[in-house]
Amino acid sequence: MIEYSPYNPLDKMNLGNNVADAMLETQVYPLGALEPFIGAGIYAIYYTGDFAPYVVLSTANEHNRFSMPIYVGKAVPPGARKGNFGLCSEPSQALYKRLKEHSESVNLAKNLKIEDFYCRFLVVEDIWIPLGEALLIAKFSPIWNKLIDGFGNHDPGNGRYQQMRSKWDTLHPGRSWALKCPERRENQKQICDEIMAYLKIQNS
Repeated sequence: MIEYSPYNPLDKMNLGNNVADAMLETQVYPLGALEPFIGAGIYAIYYTGDFAPYVVLSTANEHNRFSMPIYVGKAVPPGARKGNFGLCSEPSQALYKRLKEHSESVNLAKNLKIEDFYCRFLVVEDIWIPLGEALLIAKFSPIWNKLIDGFGNHDPGNGRYQQMRSKWDTLHPGRSWALKCPERRENQKQICDEIMAYLKIQNS
């Protein structure tokens, strides 16, 4: 006899899926033209340009389909960083500021154009932000989350440049602080080969 588990709409995973699905229904905006807004939450960034290794992404996102994010992330309110999830009531621009940081990183990259990037986002009660982000990453396996690390990195500051330069900064040079970090063993061509192999598997 087959046994079926009853669906519980209040189960943590089901609630998290609701959050992730709600984000995917939101409006898409040009990443470089966002107006300031209040709130924390989750977001997805999409690429539509002609950088050859990302052609699979551009094709998936053309004609306003926006079906394959290149990066998924979160922005939590200041209190959440101290473990106060669900307890922070102070409004902030955490989500807007995080997307603005990403816009600045793209603008600094020598082989990317900000007009090729779009985003969608959802302001979320802070307790659901980490789960919503995790489910979106699991659903899409975005290449800048899973393979090309470093897009979301910040300047580590003076005296802390011993860490190896990220794949993202190797592939998309332009952030001056990243040049202070030691070079990777992989070069741009090797990273591009990894990308194309990864995307081929994802779409097979």
